[in-house]
Amino acid sequence: MALFPAFAGVSPSPESVSTRKELDWLSNPSFCVETVTTLSQQTEEAAALVSEGSPLTRDPPQSEPSGEGDTNRKLRPASRKKKKEKKKKRKHQHHKKTKRKRGQSGSSGSEPDTDSEKDKPSRGFRDGNRESEKLNQENNAAAAAAAAGHRCVWLEDIQDLTGETFRTDKKPDPANWEYKSLYRGDIARYKRKGDSCLGINPKKQCISWEGASAPKKHSHKHVERYFTKKNVVLMNADGVAVSGKTETLSSEPVSFIPVKGLDEVVPPVTTWLNPLGIYDQSTTQWLQGQGPSEQESKQPDSQAERENTLLKAKVEEFNRRVRENPRDIQLWMAFVAFQDEVMRSPGLYAVGEGEQEKWKRSLKLVLEKKLAILERAIESNQSSVDLKLARLRLCTEFWEPSTLVREWQKLMFLHPNNAGLWQKYLLFCQSQFSTFSISKIHSLYGKCLSTLSAVKDGSILSHPELPGTEEAMFALFLQQCHFLRQAGHSEKAVSLFQAMVDFTFFKPDSVKDLHTKGQAEFFEPFWDSGEPRVGEKGARGWRAWMHQQERGGWVVVGPDDDDDEPEDDDQEIRDKTLPRWQIWLAAERSRDQRHWRPWRPDKTKKQTEEDCEDPERQVLFDDIGQSLIRLSRPDLQFQLVAAFLQFLGVPSRFSPPASCLYLAMDENSIFDNGLYDEYPLTFLNLSFSGVSCVGRTDQLGCRHWTRGHSREGEEFIRNIFHLVMPLFSGRERSQLCSSWLRYEIAKVIWYLLTKNKKRLKSRGKNCKKLAKNLLKEPENRNNFCLWKQYAHLEWLLGNTEDARKVFDTALSMAGSGELKDPEVCELSLLYAELELELAPDLRGATAAPAVHILTSLAENSPYGPYTGQVLAIRILKARKAYEHTLQDCLGESHVSDPAATADSLSHLVSVVKCFMLFQYLTLGIDAAVRIYEQVFAKLKSTVSPEGPALEDSASPPSVSSVLEAVTLMHTSLLRFHMKVSVYPLAPLRQALSEALQLYPGNQVLWRSYVQIQNKSHSASKTRRFFNAVARSAKPLEPWLFAIEAEKMRKRLVETVQRVDGREVYATIPETGLTHRIRALFENAIRSDHGSQCPLLWRMYLNFLVSLGNKERSKGVFYKALQNCPWAKVLYMDAVEYFPDEMQEILDLMTEKELRVRLPMEELELLLED
Repeated sequence: MALFPAFAGVSPSPESVSTRKELDWLSNPSFCVETVTTLSQQTEEAAALVSEGSPLTRDPPQSEPSGEGDTNRKLRPASRKKKKEKKKKRKHQHHKKTKRKRGQSGSSGSEPDTDSEKDKPSRGFRDGNRESEKLNQENNAAAAAAAAGHRCVWLEDIQDLTGETFRTDKKPDPANWEYKSLYRGDIARYKRKGDSCLGINPKKQCISWEGASAPKKHSHKHVERYFTKKNVVLMNADGVAVSGKTETLSSEPVSFIPVKGLDEVVPPVTTWLNPLGIYDQSTTQWLQGQGPSEQESKQPDSQAERENTLLKAKVEEFNRRVRENPRDIQLWMAFVAFQDEVMRSPGLYAVGEGEQEKWKRSLKLVLEKKLAILERAIESNQSSVDLKLARLRLCTEFWEPSTLVREWQKLMFLHPNNAGLWQKYLLFCQSQFSTFSISKIHSLYGKCLSTLSAVKDGSILSHPELPGTEEAMFALFLQQCHFLRQAGHSEKAVSLFQAMVDFTFFKPDSVKDLHTKGQAEFFEPFWDSGEPRVGEKGARGWRAWMHQQERGGWVVVGPDDDDDEPEDDDQEIRDKTLPRWQIWLAAERSRDQRHWRPWRPDKTKKQTEEDCEDPERQVLFDDIGQSLIRLSRPDLQFQLVAAFLQFLGVPSRFSPPASCLYLAMDENSIFDNGLYDEYPLTFLNLSFSGVSCVGRTDQLGCRHWTRGHSREGEEFIRNIFHLVMPLFSGRERSQLCSSWLRYEIAKVIWYLLTKNKKRLKSRGKNCKKLAKNLLKEPENRNNFCLWKQYAHLEWLLGNTEDARKVFDTALSMAGSGELKDPEVCELSLLYAELELELAPDLRGATAAPAVHILTSLAENSPYGPYTGQVLAIRILKARKAYEHTLQDCLGESHVSDPAATADSLSHLVSVVKCFMLFQYLTLGIDAAVRIYEQVFAKLKSTVSPEGPALEDSASPPSVSSVLEAVTLMHTSLLRFHMKVSVYPLAPLRQALSEALQLYPGNQVLWRSYVQIQNKSHSASKTRRFFNAVARSAKPLEPWLFAIEAEKMRKRLVETVQRVDGREVYATIPETGLTHRIRALFENAIRSDHGSQCPLLWRMYLNFLVSLGNKERSKGVFYKALQNCPWAKVLYMDAVEYFPDEMQEILDLMTEKELRVRLPMEELELLLED
């Protein structure tokens, strides 16, 4: 194959063979000197011809000789004779040239005369005269050829010698007639700058260019504020650290401002590479062909590079540590969390500037990086549940819901004995709107509890029981009950509690040794027998029914004819002229309130199961059978009863476990102060924790106080108390009696607040009757807790003298040594507080009764009624007694001992409260504060920084609960003192701040803090405190009360701006409160517990609707359904806020199997009647 195919047929010359062997490639046939010379000669001849006579050239070629160029320029038309001679010569030369070409093309196989062809150009270059003659001959031959009509010159032959030749194309182009313009490929590209043209007068003339673009409108950029998206990103960027040299301050004044770094400038050094001294060291090294030293290359040049170096070092350290310790779970989790810090500095991995910003904003990159790390960690730790859970949480952003459900099912199959994992799995399934339905989640709860029961019984041999399984099972059972209540299936929730009470306390002895599934099989006949259950009239329990069945029958109990109060009006539709959505909401809430108990056929009325109008009100054993669990611990058994009573609305001081508290929180009663503002020392704290009782689906914003149930509901609660009270004794029985009486007192307070005198009188009479009946029982005659409740009831009803008689009688029964009994201390404390609130003037003798009560408590003599002023010697003796008792209670044997009994801790709380109030009455508020500081300093070292919320009385008290109760007493005393006298706000604010950092879940403390901070005009400190606590604490209360504080401030601003609730004055700006509240809602929803808290979503929806933005409100409603699809109150709020969407919302409730007690078809029939 020839190197140049065009010359493949040319043979080499003989001389080329004799060349050196190193140049053998020159013998290639396509590389031949003679051929190149011939082509060069032909090209020169053509160029000379064109330069002399061809009209196709504008200027002479640059490569022709100077003499020939002068001859051509001086050529004149007058010398015709010379032209003829030149034409003859050109014609003769052209014939010779044509013959030579024909000879070469005809004899392709023969070799040309290499000597002559090779020597001609070489001699021509050596001799200038011969070359000029040769060019003249060629020009004459070209002229002769042109005269003969041969004007065709190949442009390709002369293209290398001149750049200004062109070709004339005489063939017409028909496309010019067909199209409006020339082909764009034939037009040279250009870019016009400006709309003018050279040579015109711009003042008088102008050019209108066809197709010119319209002038660009210059956009006037407004100055952006700090809250825009662009500036928020800049504000979130990490700042550059500025460091300066510390300079010694001189006392002498200076006449100029010194320039930093001027003394450090080194004079330039001139070298042969850097003669002017302007190159830096790196440039000089580059000119020398050298690179920077290793030490210099390692030193970063900027702050960003230094940060990247540190991050790279951390990444390398993490990689090394996880490689050396692949079994360290916490190390892997820390490595995953470290990725957020890496992604905040995008320069570590980014290449360009635009890529840095893209890297910084992209969440997907962070998630993929974390997922890769977790998958590596799981490969080394196959049995780690925490790593698998973290992986599933991350994959929520990537995977479809069906894929996630399958992965969860695989995980639960591998770990069926992990109760904490079951709780997260149930929460995940509850929050998947696309796959959610009530029946599916209810059966999943049953499967969970039955599986854990089998693990606890030992039926599942492959997985052992983990510690804390029984408490976790009880928490899951309560979570299921609240789930059914919020979904509207109150009958099933109440039936679950009924079955659990029978299954726990009234179990026959013959089945106690069986496993849980076997016991449930024996329980099914009792449940289906139609016999009275817990709370129903004549209920005696499962055990009694079994014994009676063995004897052969059951005794029918006659109906009770007691009727203490008339039946409420049950008319559902009272005004048919109202809009349809209002009628439906009122009727639905009325049925929820009346029909929360399971429907049972009344045998006295000869009813059967077919007589039930609503089959959903009947609860079968299949609905509850799988959820029955065994509770063997006595404290859990009592908590079951307390939880049942709290579920029904009885204030038993039981709060749901932390795992399901915020799931059950669905009303805003946590913001209701009740009588706390009026009576800060003696207010009744019912502590419902924002969890509504059964049958309550009220709208957000109405007062949630215990109002009681219907007549059947009240009878149901009384039957429960009569049934379960004989099961307990001692402190637990006393607590049940106190809860019952507190429930009745709460209804009295409700009628006091609503000023319903008629109902107040009847309710107060019934309440006093209950208190006397309880005190008549032999077990309760010395129950000072009941005496305290009874006396407080008389005081609330306005019977002050009767209340004093009750207090004096109870204290005289106690005898001497009352300071050692915590119940007597609490009785005396309440008596003194009531006397103090009745006559708050501390300067006169009005405080003497309270001083007498607390002084008598510290004495070893029997108590006597108040007769006159207390002697100073008695006060001094009482103070010494209090001090000695407090020191004994604060001793190491009582506080630091983990086996400290509940009685000793309760005694400590009572003594501290009484001593603080005694010091306040005798010495002043500063003395009481010193007592608090002493106890706080002693107990704070034994409490964790994030202590739990206030312990409920159903569980034994701890040191943390002691400190919390003392703090509540301290803040209540400060609030009372500020109410009755002038006192700065700073001590109370400081006390509340310290307490809330320890107890961020205490709602009473948060209510006090929000109320006192609302009086301040500057909200910056409050916002900083809320932000600090909310970011560091796990409970949701800081977010809720931060939102409430901002809403209170917004209402305060609006009351100033509005006149008669209509006109708004714009003189005071809103100051961004609306945006701040919305941002607080969004941050709270992104917290751990906030996304699945129905109360938070209800508050958010209500706030947006109050602003009037319904489209945004609808978006938040559907977003709430994605997280809490089981909450019926959300759907009912949506019906109230968006009446036009009522049918769509009801269809959605029916699709998800939520309880709709009044279908639209039935409503239509009721409206037609």
